[in-house]
Amino acid sequence: MHSKRIVLMYISEVSGHHNATLAIEKAIRILDPDAEITNINAFNYTNPIAEKIVNSIYMGIIKVAPGIWDYLYDNPKVVKRLEKAKQNVHKNNSPKLKRLFDRLKPDVVVCTQAFPCGMVAYYKKKYRLNLPLIAVLTDYVPHAYWVYDAVNYYITPSDDVSSRLVKKGIPPEKIKSLGIPFDPKFSERLDRESIFHKHKLSPRVPTILIMGGGQGLGPIKQIVKSLESVDRDIQEIVVTGTNKKLYNSLRRKIRKYKKKIILFGYTQNINELMFISDIVISKPGGVTTSEVLAKGKPMVIIKPLPGQEANNTAYLTQKGAALKLEDPARISSVIEDLFKNPHKLNYLCERAKEISRPNASMDIARLLLKTHNV
Repeated sequence: MHSKRIVLMYISEVSGHHNATLAIEKAIRILDPDAEITNINAFNYTNPIAEKIVNSIYMGIIKVAPGIWDYLYDNPKVVKRLEKAKQNVHKNNSPKLKRLFDRLKPDVVVCTQAFPCGMVAYYKKKYRLNLPLIAVLTDYVPHAYWVYDAVNYYITPSDDVSSRLVKKGIPPEKIKSLGIPFDPKFSERLDRESIFHKHKLSPRVPTILIMGGGQGLGPIKQIVKSLESVDRDIQEIVVTGTNKKLYNSLRRKIRKYKKKIILFGYTQNINELMFISDIVISKPGGVTTSEVLAKGKPMVIIKPLPGQEANNTAYLTQKGAALKLEDPARISSVIEDLFKNPHKLNYLCERAKEISRPNASMDIARLLLKTHNV
């Protein structure tokens, strides 16, 4: 009997979708070191030029006119108008996909983003295949672009999302509420004192982690500036991701600030930084959110972007696991209030733990390893 062959598909290298496939891959390798895993950027594989153009347009819209994305995101009218174009794209991509799958002969295909999910769903119908297709949702609201009859299982972040999928017509037996996959190392026990020592931080001073996702987006400079007025001793960890312009700008200013600040660009040790932090100020990407919840950390979200971020924020605040602010200048007063009122901080921590799915990646890996042609 051959080793399990699994294809993981995402889009965009620096993204939560990619981090999710990497987390699933790592979990599979822990459970079955002999598994044959292919982790592929589906958009780049099928449409390398279009990927660059679409990513550029998306980033431009998000930065300059987020209202446009708000209109486009999960709008039933837009979904309907795009259906024919979407089918044509999937049709054109099918020959490339066939060559890939003929070579890899996967036992199961997993998609952490709706575009490759739709592409594989179309491919299955075109060639009348029983290839198991599993959709892994990495946000807390399931948009219409995920809905395909050819998907065998939907893995959702929560029971709330599962209920919404049922309302969109997905049979309940196809849905498994296992959580959003994140690197299993976030569930490992760590030595708090040694991490503080390594980064030359004090374990006795409140620590705030400030992030803007893999691409370092959001009002990070305004947040750091506002925290200067916090009327107590705090220390800050700032992660700018791939945003070199932001990193260089903050590096030049750090010496002028009164608060202790350590600065990172793109880093692989977020699990350590999150572990020693008392509060996390971050964009509410699905994977980041699942990491924060698993660590039981309170989250503050500032100016979430329309679409996925706004929906994730609504879910987290409704559950009492996060606070939302629209004005970065207000962050100092919010932080002061949380530290002056430990019961508020503890409430956020407890609610985060209650809705967390710390074993999501391992649970998803177990499902994939036992999934066969249906």
